[in-house]
Amino acid sequence: MIKRELYMSRIRPFIGNELIKVLTGFRRSGKSVMLELIKEEIISSGISENQFICINFENMSNAHLCNAASLHDEILRRSSKINGKIYLLFDEIQEVDGWEKCINSLRVELDCDIYITGSNAKLLSGELATYLAGRYVEFVIYPFSFSEFTELYRNYFPKAEIRECFAKYLTAGGMPYLGNLLYAEAPARQYLQDLYNSVVLKDIVKRNNIRDVDLLERIIAYIVANVGTTFSATAISKYFKNEGRTVAPETILNYIKACEDAFLFYRIKRRDLQGKKILSINEKYYIADHGVREAVFGGNMRDINLVLENIVCMELLRRGYFVTVGKSANKEIDFICEKHGEKLYVQVAYLLASEETVKREFGAYDDIKDNFPKYVVTLDEFDMSQNGIKHRNIRDFLMSKEWN
Repeated sequence: MIKRELYMSRIRPFIGNELIKVLTGFRRSGKSVMLELIKEEIISSGISENQFICINFENMSNAHLCNAASLHDEILRRSSKINGKIYLLFDEIQEVDGWEKCINSLRVELDCDIYITGSNAKLLSGELATYLAGRYVEFVIYPFSFSEFTELYRNYFPKAEIRECFAKYLTAGGMPYLGNLLYAEAPARQYLQDLYNSVVLKDIVKRNNIRDVDLLERIIAYIVANVGTTFSATAISKYFKNEGRTVAPETILNYIKACEDAFLFYRIKRRDLQGKKILSINEKYYIADHGVREAVFGGNMRDINLVLENIVCMELLRRGYFVTVGKSANKEIDFICEKHGEKLYVQVAYLLASEETVKREFGAYDDIKDNFPKYVVTLDEFDMSQNGIKHRNIRDFLMSKEWN
């Protein structure tokens, strides 16, 4: 089991306190395993396993607990037999009708430490804000980083070089369960296709009562084909019109938002570096896992420049950066990353194969006069750093523990 210390280091300070720990993220990205890791850590501190109540609400044997009153009564019944603090671990809590009221009541009634997971961003909106305002802390769990994938891959292929690991990562992606399927490409592809269908049907169609599933799938296909490309809902609407189908931009935005809520896509806003304001048009979208892109739509190697950009974007988000796209006159910086008052700039390209490409990628920083780190990240093997701008091979960049 990969220990995922990046997340444990963030969760650890909150273990044992009254704040409800909420783990959200893309379906099958490892939230259930995170609950197991948290449980292991707590037990290692001397807590008895008998003090835990763990329930996965996607398990049919727990279907009778999928309403607030039933769950509340069951937890009170079980907790009456436990001495000391009670640790409640609830997986996919959104399956419980009115779960917010139940969790809030348990928080008040019991001496407990609560951890919940969910696969929808709306988990933390609406009623939850009323019942639990200021009483929870959220952690977004992403698919495996390249570093985590390499650790997993070398468990099966101990002699694998970093290049081989990255070549596999480009097409397989980082869904944790793939560790059971690395020997077999066809079953791995089937798993990712089934995962995608599950996300679309359960987390998007069912949860948002979407009737036009065909339209939803066409919108998803368009975004997947254009990850990392700036476009607007109006542009998609015109695209569909050329295809003989009339769709209002507002409908497209609603469908995209449903995909964002299911953590299928991440929206990156644009920033005007001259006017220093966030722009609400022509944003970029990136897919949660590029392996799903390859399994369902194909073309990762054909679109390798887009896929590399997707990988870097997800790594920046995974490390807790607030990420925007920088626009300055006719130039664009792929990622402006901010965290704790610090800033980082990142340009991503496939290869610096010509002088024109070198000028374009390094020249994107011409108007940036601050002293924060600036990177150009590519698949090139040779260091072409210049004028204080650092050039890094993407494998080395992703494996670095810190960027400065």
